[in-house]
Amino acid sequence: MRATFRVDAVDGGARTGRVETAGGSFATPCFMPVGTRGAVRHLSSTDLVDLGVEVVLSNTYHLMLRPGADIVRDLGGLRGFTGWNGLSLTDSGGYQIFSLHPTVDDDGAVFRSTYDGSTHRLTPEGAATVQADLGADIQMVLDVCPGLPATDHVLRRAVERTAVWAARGRDAFLAHPDAAGRQSQFGIVQGGVDVPLRIESAERTLEVGFDGYAIGGMSVGESRQEMLEPLEAVTSLLPADQPRYFMGLGDPAGLVEVVGRGIDMFDCVIPTRHARHGTVLTSTGRLNLRNARFGRDDEPLDPGFPASPAAQWSRGYLRHLLMTDEPTGRRLLTLHNLAWLLDFVDRLREAIGAGRFERFRSETLEVWS
Repeated sequence: MRATFRVDAVDGGARTGRVETAGGSFATPCFMPVGTRGAVRHLSSTDLVDLGVEVVLSNTYHLMLRPGADIVRDLGGLRGFTGWNGLSLTDSGGYQIFSLHPTVDDDGAVFRSTYDGSTHRLTPEGAATVQADLGADIQMVLDVCPGLPATDHVLRRAVERTAVWAARGRDAFLAHPDAAGRQSQFGIVQGGVDVPLRIESAERTLEVGFDGYAIGGMSVGESRQEMLEPLEAVTSLLPADQPRYFMGLGDPAGLVEVVGRGIDMFDCVIPTRHARHGTVLTSTGRLNLRNARFGRDDEPLDPGFPASPAAQWSRGYLRHLLMTDEPTGRRLLTLHNLAWLLDFVDRLREAIGAGRFERFRSETLEVWS
């Protein structure tokens, strides 16, 4: 089913709306927590419901290796397998081309399993089939994500392969007996921070035609300022009546900048990874709970966010849990960080609807830049 997008409010370049898929709908702007192996670290699907999460991202590469896409399929797809009744999006394996450095050729990529060392070839057609088996509501086409900085040659080859793979992946998706009827598929724009290459990649991805469009290959080594011009060049070309997804972004300053340029969806490991290392998101910025000065602190993590699931425990107690490696500490910080970021996006959405986005953006940048 082709995803549909309805715009509800516009304030400058920012907008709110609702994306409709075969499995349900979700409000935008939308932050998607990352559940790499079918679970958000330290949390259950019930926790996600309680937090108000609408979409969870899962990792194609990891799930196709363990437990295997066929097992996920036979156990009811991601929804049945994980017990998560909300919506799911699966990445394609393109990010692992950046992070794991597989052997890449024109046909696809050969990965060595991080679990047992076995080798696996992933092609655009294979990525579409694996994601059909996983059964996410939205699947991503396989792309080539180069790290930055990168040479002109590397960026050009990534754009060429991404364009060719987009057509192959789309054909495979549309030919699949189940996928096109119950899933949506998004294309991905590459090109680094090279504006002409970004424009070319966007135009070639649009020629293929997808249900939504993602900006990939950013937040991979460039500064925030470097990413804004190519981002604006791309979003100006993307259809206004389809969702736009910025891959791998989750810091508050980055979110207001991309939303102000027309982005609707984003995902990131920041809230969960920060929590595991003792970093807390608060209304006054980041707080490193491992700092000794919090050992006798009886304040909650963020007095400005009384709705935090961890509000009843003091900074001193939560620091104690971290320093003694008590898993409860990482779980409570994860709950707090995700609740805090989801609340931030709710307030961002409200600011757009009320015509106060620019003020919200300025206030956010004062704290988080």
